[in-house]
Amino acid sequence: MSNPNFSTADLPFLSHLIELRNRLLRCVMCIAVFALPLSLYANEIYAILAQPLMAHLPQNSSMIATNVTSPFMTPFKLSLFTAVFLSVPFILGQFWGFLAPALYKNEQKAIFPLLIASTILFYCGVAFAYFVVSPLALGFFTAAAPIGVTVMTDIEAYLDFVLTLFFAFGVCFEVPIFTIVAVWSGFTTVESLTEKRPYVIVGAFIIGMFLTPPDVLSQTLLAVPMWLLFEIGLLLARLKMRPAKTKDIVTTPRKKVKKRRVK
Repeated sequence: MSNPNFSTADLPFLSHLIELRNRLLRCVMCIAVFALPLSLYANEIYAILAQPLMAHLPQNSSMIATNVTSPFMTPFKLSLFTAVFLSVPFILGQFWGFLAPALYKNEQKAIFPLLIASTILFYCGVAFAYFVVSPLALGFFTAAAPIGVTVMTDIEAYLDFVLTLFFAFGVCFEVPIFTIVAVWSGFTTVESLTEKRPYVIVGAFIIGMFLTPPDVLSQTLLAVPMWLLFEIGLLLARLKMRPAKTKDIVTTPRKKVKKRRVK
């Protein structure tokens, strides 16, 4: 017996939900495929992550675990985040596959390169935070310890600090994408953003002040790349935007309509 409340218009919506569920399951399976072998080398991965801190710890000092489960759960948590990090291209591919049929061809040509560029920029931000910012920040924090205080960082607290730093720099390196999307969507214009350049530079240094240690070098290492990425986004948006061609309006002379005489 058919359901009287069911309409054929609900079929496309249900098919979209089924496709979304399938794509989410694929993403989970991809993360699991990476997480299972990485969990076997969780301690080695954590040792690589802890190298910037271990290089600045005093002699006869090491990291500690204050919780009973931290020696096991913290490296396992890191392996899970690493699996998500490695699965980002596949996740974005699934997102693109779900979104592309609903877009026009010109929108597909614009969004697909942005997805690739955003992934590369996020990876560059994380790499910049690990190789450049982390050694400087951790060196500052360990050197600022008072006399008589031995620096012994908890492994779980260090992981949370590093993941927060990676995420912050990964998002901040998306500034060109945000700039291009804001211009393309009509939210703002290139001329308006160019006029607000001084405020953007000040805002970049303010963000660097909150996300980095309180020293001028670390703040500059975040603020200057953000400013340069903003300029790159402006340049790409300016190259992509084309002035609209004004069509000449051709005025055709009106035909004279003969009036009928009323007899």
